[in-house]
Amino acid sequence: MEPWSRFACLLLLLVLISCQQPALCKTLDRDVQALNELKAGGGWRVMYSWVGDDPCGDEGGAPAWPGITCSPANQDEFRVVTELELSQISIVGSFPIAVTNLLDLKKLDLHGNKLTGTIPPQIGQLKNLETLNLRWNKFQDLIPAELSELKKLQNLFLSFNNLKGSIPKELGNLTALRYVYLHENRLIGRIPPELGNLPNLRHLDVSNNHLVGTIRELIRTEGCFPSLRNLYLNNNNIGGGIPGELSRIKTLEILYLSHNKIAGPVPEALASLPRLTYLYLDHNSLNGRIPDAFYRHPNLKELYIDGNQFRDSATPIGIHRTMEVSDAEFLF
Repeated sequence: MEPWSRFACLLLLLVLISCQQPALCKTLDRDVQALNELKAGGGWRVMYSWVGDDPCGDEGGAPAWPGITCSPANQDEFRVVTELELSQISIVGSFPIAVTNLLDLKKLDLHGNKLTGTIPPQIGQLKNLETLNLRWNKFQDLIPAELSELKKLQNLFLSFNNLKGSIPKELGNLTALRYVYLHENRLIGRIPPELGNLPNLRHLDVSNNHLVGTIRELIRTEGCFPSLRNLYLNNNNIGGGIPGELSRIKTLEILYLSHNKIAGPVPEALASLPRLTYLYLDHNSLNGRIPDAFYRHPNLKELYIDGNQFRDSATPIGIHRTMEVSDAEFLF
């Protein structure tokens, strides 16, 4: 073998060996650029600790930037940002558009800040997103229909903002959705029955908005909400009656209908729900008697009926309390 050939082979071998060293792995340039755009924008205290050239912390053994989780190195020896968690650090201003260039994000958590303005349509670019947590901010305007492009989304937290307009019916196309929190906003209109098509939906909270319509409209499709455990409709302007067809949702455990305009009797069929644990009917226009089957239910811990027009024989079950469930119970 000629000397130059031996040299070329040796050089190639050294390159191959060096590419296997973890210290030389780099964050994908696209993600570095996006994070540097955020950093250049300033105003986020966490960015003062974003030091070094590699956000994933590979170079020289430096740690990853705070709030950032990256994938292991792939075959090309590049890492991508998979999680961005910057919650409760007093971030101000509008939604940072550069975040939507982190195309491999699985989790985006910006909750508990002071972000204002709209949730941009570019959010639909994050095709790998599984958890979106923007609760406890000051977002306004509409829920973007582009959320329907996030086909892997499982957890949607938009509560405690100032969002208005209607709930996009396109959310009914996100078949991976499990937990939907839209409460404490200014949403109007009817709850789209398309949400009943979600096969994995366990928790739906649209309470404390300005929603109208009836429960019958929501559950009009036979076989709807096949996995639903918790349904929070309280503190809206929902009317009509309580349809017996609710008893078809056999997985239902919590039904919260308080502070609406629901009228008529309580159907005995509801007592056939085997897992029903909490039933809140207070402050509506319900009347008649409470069927005895509710008082014999083996799992019903609370039945709250105050503020209605029931007969004197109707009595509550348990001690009423506000149902508060933390996000951690659902995400881990």
